[in-house]
Amino acid sequence: MSALACVLLTALGGSFVWLWTTADTSTVGSTSFRNELAVPPLAEPSRVKADGTKVFDLRMQAGETEFRAGLRTPTWGFNGSHLGPTLRARRGDKVEVRVHNRLDEPSTVHWHGMHVPARMDGGPHQTVLPGRTWAPHWEIDQPAATLWYHPHPHGRTQSHVQRGLAGLFLVDDDRSAVLPLPRRYGVDDLPVIVQDVKFDGTEFDRGRGLMQAVGFLGDRTMVNGTLEPYREVKDELVRLRLLNASVSRIYAFGFDDNRRFVQVATDGGLLPRPEPMTRLQLSPGERAETVVRMTPGERVVLRSYTQDYGEAWSTRFSGGDDSFDVLELRAAARLRPSPELPSSLVALEVPDGSQATGGRDFDLRVSGINGRTMAMDRTDETVVRGTTEIWTVRNDDGVPHNFHVHDVQFRVLRVNGKAPPPHLRGAKDTVFVPNGTTMKLALRFDGPADPDTPYMYHCHLLYHEDVGMMGQFVVVEKGQRARGPGHDAHD
Repeated sequence: MSALACVLLTALGGSFVWLWTTADTSTVGSTSFRNELAVPPLAEPSRVKADGTKVFDLRMQAGETEFRAGLRTPTWGFNGSHLGPTLRARRGDKVEVRVHNRLDEPSTVHWHGMHVPARMDGGPHQTVLPGRTWAPHWEIDQPAATLWYHPHPHGRTQSHVQRGLAGLFLVDDDRSAVLPLPRRYGVDDLPVIVQDVKFDGTEFDRGRGLMQAVGFLGDRTMVNGTLEPYREVKDELVRLRLLNASVSRIYAFGFDDNRRFVQVATDGGLLPRPEPMTRLQLSPGERAETVVRMTPGERVVLRSYTQDYGEAWSTRFSGGDDSFDVLELRAAARLRPSPELPSSLVALEVPDGSQATGGRDFDLRVSGINGRTMAMDRTDETVVRGTTEIWTVRNDDGVPHNFHVHDVQFRVLRVNGKAPPPHLRGAKDTVFVPNGTTMKLALRFDGPADPDTPYMYHCHLLYHEDVGMMGQFVVVEKGQRARGPGHDAHD
């Protein structure tokens, strides 16, 4: 072997060792928790129409946010400089959301987890041009749940979400209202919107690191737009509505003392019963509601722990070896007593698969789903309104993915041939699919039918979505054919 070849091999080996040894990130033990957690305000309807429709207004706008003392970062937000207000409505309510685009580029607003007509979904076909307004309206017909809203412009979703366009949409119903769960918003019922970030001077660093096939991975976290956050609590039981609003990072939540907590809800609503656990994994777009018990005067840290994605390479360069101190809860010296949690919650409204009339297969790869990159003018799948199907989702791509389906909540039936773990046993619209995993999902399509306007299914690691890891389906009446997706901008 020549001397030059030896030098090159040594350099390459040294570069690989450096990449491997510097790939992990941790803020455990180094977070000061010096900033009080911000709580997004509850949005009030701007008016109520004669038919009872509640009208909300959201303005997409640019601004600056002071995350660090004296340093102002360019950001985007809804009705403010960063993130957005929490929308709230009840099952049976009629709502209209007037989306005003005050940005200098087109965007959309998707109601993630919401059962809505396709034309109101806010996907890439419902573009809102700069200076224009889009006013989707629908009747809420789904169980109480923690949902969220965010942009969905084709090829630009990651950038728009990273800049700060995201907010919660809470749905209430009569069944959840009578359960003895913490429910005072911002008091014992806390929104916890978790994002990872990195700064380049005063600006967000939105670049994707070398070897990071999953997309952007930040070196610190914030909650509700607050770095190093703490929250004082005054109740024995505290409900945390967790949303992974990061664009690529997967979290494994737990507490620094390994205490047990209970999960009471998944993406689409309450579980049949509270599920005790010490770790809860959430990939981008997933939500979970948990309840933790506090004792007077204590401090406890919500942490994201390291994870195993099935193989060392994927784990190392996809963030699995990273760990973060996320949020500190500080209990008052005296706590208000909370009622005991019920032993049962609600019956699930998602199908169990027994009435399925057919099935479909979805092979997940960064290069596309089922070998096809997203095309705005192509309908990939056509489903019949009122039917239930079994969708088999596979990932043999060597990197983590997840799978989000618009409009419907589904039930996870099997994970690699076995019953799903407790945190996947509720209504889901987004599910983590690590490499080497096959999942079977039961979905019911209740419409309304629209042969012209598609819904999306895609990986919610937003870099993957943006490069084309997405497909489209339309819902039709029996005997009807899809006529093809439209793509008109809304004004």
